[in-house]
Amino acid sequence: MSVFTGWRAALRIARRDALRSKGRSALVVAMIALPVLGVTAADVTYRSSTPTAAEELTATMGSADAVFSSAGMGPVPVEQLPDLRTYGSPPGAPQPDSAPKPVDVPSAFPAGSRYITEQAVPATVTTEHGIANIEIVELRTSDPAVRGKLDLVDGAYPSGRNEVVATEHFLESSGLGIGSRTTLSGPGQTYTITGSVELHSELGKSALYADPGAVLAPWTAAAARDDKIVPPHPGDVKWLVQGPADAGVTWPDVLAANQKGVLVLSRQVALDPPPDSEVPMATRGGTGFPDGSAELSAAVVTVVAMAVLEVVLLAGPAFAVGARRSRRQLGLVGTCGGDRSQVRAVVLAGGVVLGGFGAVAGVAAGLGLTVLFRPLIEGWTESRFGELEIRPWELLAIAVIGLVTGILAALAPAIVAGRQSVLESLTGRRGTRRSSRVLPAVGCVALAGGIAVAVFGGTTGNTELVAGGSVVAELGVLACIPVIVGFLGRLGSRLPLSPRMALRDAARNRGRTAPAVAAVMAAVAGTVAIATYTASVMAEHDYDHIPMLTPGTAALVGSTPTEGDQLPLARAAVERNLAVSGGRADFGRVWAGSDCSVYYEEENGCGTLDMVKPTGEGHSCALQGAGARKLAEGLSADAHKKLMSSPACVDEYRQAYSFDSGIAKIIVGDASLLPSYVKLDDPAAAKALADGTPVLLNPAYAEHGRITLKAVHTYNKRDTENRKLHPGGARTTTNRIKVYVAPEKYAATPGIRMILPQKTAERLGLHTQDYGSIYTVTHTPTDAEQQSVQAAFAQTGDSAYLQVEQGRDSQEEDVILLILALFAGVVTLGAAAITTGLAKADAEADLTTLSAVGAPPGVRRSLSGFQCLVVALTGVLLGTVAGIVPAVSLRLIDLRKAMEYMREEPMDSAYTPIVLPWETIGLLALVVPVLAGLLAAAFAGSRLKLARRAG
Repeated sequence: MSVFTGWRAALRIARRDALRSKGRSALVVAMIALPVLGVTAADVTYRSSTPTAAEELTATMGSADAVFSSAGMGPVPVEQLPDLRTYGSPPGAPQPDSAPKPVDVPSAFPAGSRYITEQAVPATVTTEHGIANIEIVELRTSDPAVRGKLDLVDGAYPSGRNEVVATEHFLESSGLGIGSRTTLSGPGQTYTITGSVELHSELGKSALYADPGAVLAPWTAAAARDDKIVPPHPGDVKWLVQGPADAGVTWPDVLAANQKGVLVLSRQVALDPPPDSEVPMATRGGTGFPDGSAELSAAVVTVVAMAVLEVVLLAGPAFAVGARRSRRQLGLVGTCGGDRSQVRAVVLAGGVVLGGFGAVAGVAAGLGLTVLFRPLIEGWTESRFGELEIRPWELLAIAVIGLVTGILAALAPAIVAGRQSVLESLTGRRGTRRSSRVLPAVGCVALAGGIAVAVFGGTTGNTELVAGGSVVAELGVLACIPVIVGFLGRLGSRLPLSPRMALRDAARNRGRTAPAVAAVMAAVAGTVAIATYTASVMAEHDYDHIPMLTPGTAALVGSTPTEGDQLPLARAAVERNLAVSGGRADFGRVWAGSDCSVYYEEENGCGTLDMVKPTGEGHSCALQGAGARKLAEGLSADAHKKLMSSPACVDEYRQAYSFDSGIAKIIVGDASLLPSYVKLDDPAAAKALADGTPVLLNPAYAEHGRITLKAVHTYNKRDTENRKLHPGGARTTTNRIKVYVAPEKYAATPGIRMILPQKTAERLGLHTQDYGSIYTVTHTPTDAEQQSVQAAFAQTGDSAYLQVEQGRDSQEEDVILLILALFAGVVTLGAAAITTGLAKADAEADLTTLSAVGAPPGVRRSLSGFQCLVVALTGVLLGTVAGIVPAVSLRLIDLRKAMEYMREEPMDSAYTPIVLPWETIGLLALVVPVLAGLLAAAFAGSRLKLARRAG
């Protein structure tokens, strides 16, 4: 019999066996299809969501051939790269004027071209809630040249000067809709919204689109007629150009336009660039910024390496059970003359059949889920897929991996089946086999060595060593799993019946339990690795974030120094529209001489007020000035962070000028500011302010409990009001003032260095003005609340504005952590459920014995639940430990780079924390295993048909 004939018979037997045992076959297919599904969905999503060069050009210029714009240097020659990554003046060209002459851009168009213009202007418009600051773009949206850049979703394009279309995001946040009317603040022009549009690459943009001449021209005319109307400040004009038919805009056209001071982004040139010899800037090595697309993130490299390992592991426990249940059939093959190789071929053929079907099903399911969840993915990324990009060769490779996984999963059972005697196969005897003592020892060595290699790779910045060491460490844990499972079996002696049987069953059938635990561990390890890395980066970004206000507060600030009489109306608007809790804390501005906020046009036409910082230890920042680099070379990251957070240095890099408090960051206020904004609950500080003693928040400015306040009283000739206090010429005063020194942790309070009582400012001959209030709010003001407040401010002549601390935007990282937790949870549930199903199929005889000896029906249900719980919990805990290794190693790489930057620039932060994502770990370690056990118990039947024991 030929090889092909033998394999054909083996495949036929495997196919019939799969159809005969449909339940087990479905579990095996699911085991293989699950990772294939995930990889397929990730591949198609990545390829579809990553725009191609052609799609990026379409998002920029629509269906036009090119975008022309002025270089801003005047009508002088410029040079550019074909893709307009960078541009500049030719060698030897004179420096451009500070006020260059305008450029006649249309004169640079190729003959026979047609064009439309695009120009944006910031504006304030009315909404359903109040008013909002947005961007209005003058662009003929109905022109075919715009298609692909911006498309109509609903309604109609503008057909007159009083009509606009709005982005869907603006309509959602403003409460307006198609047919609504909105008014442009200032000139008072009213427009009707005729339709909604979307920008494929900016789904989250809030903007209005009007035809050219509908906004800027009447706005400019209204400002010319009325001095109270602020004229528009539009951006640069862009020209969307369609070149001559069948010609487009060529590279010679681009070079000709460059000679006139015009920049060109041409679709034809960007997609098919000329050789470097024809690009003047490229011939001199001017290639612009380096393209980082070829560089993979260290985290991605490591996770991909661990994902490949997971694909290999996830199908592990399936075929061992299948071969065990087919022992009698394999024994019959031996009795009919089949040799060991043919017995192995029958088991391997099962891997080919089920692995191939699982691979095909996984690819198909991955494609289907990507199509189904496409709108959610597009909403998260705020950009549309150009088109669903499917690369057949990549999907074929993924399917082949699934097929190979099935074959590899069947390889060990095939070898074991080939070694069994015909008598053992026919009688169903399993025999006894002691666990290997060598494998756990090798696993421990691999675990220790892998951790060492990964950490070494982290300290030396070698990503490959991190990935390799992490995989070796995980393999070491895998080798130890049989011993760990056996140890768990000994823990059940004092447990109730069901958990005791579940633990002993797991220990007795390690060949089935260990691969399942390994599968869960691999999924959780990858998730914990990237979740730990992401959480650590989030903590680093939170540390680097410089807040404008303290958390839970909002500030009302006067917009101009002369509008203080309108503040009561503005305060009433804030208290009416925001979720304010508690009272308000008012504050004022303080200055010396003439107010620089008013008299800023003349040189030396206003005074100054500053706090003199002492020198020496505790006052001067050691990370600045002479010797800073030498000091930085010997600092650890923790020591550097401590120095950066010290009062002497915190002011040097945390420059948040809130409330227009100026460089000195001194505000006039009372004790109400302490608990509401500073978060300082100290009766001594409140008493100091009441007694006229300033409260200093940064101790670095105090020496022996006093500060030095230097005031230069320079008065403008036009400032007759303030000059009354200090008649005569300019003078300088220096005062040593006793202060209450707050603890060091308050030195980083945003916007305030010192709170100065009103009577102390008057005693020092300084000028003050009521300038705003600080409110404690129950939540960050929403878009609707802010629009309502802005509308109320507009009624007071825009005499004030609202400052809100939004915090760092961590939505993207939060979504990543959620997706990772859900992915690991689904894989854990799937692997645990499949393993429980296989255990149930493998233990029918034991369950029959349980029923025969009178066990209650609920025992079967609870046993299935605890079997699932054991696999899920063990895999999650081991995966958590294994996943921390690559995450820590990757953060060590980041730390190494941060230390290098810090030693070059000592004021650069080197803080590189390692933060465990406890929420994700808690979800995986507690919720997922319990849920898996409950689901397994719920779907397990409590009744069982008694059958005659075979054998």
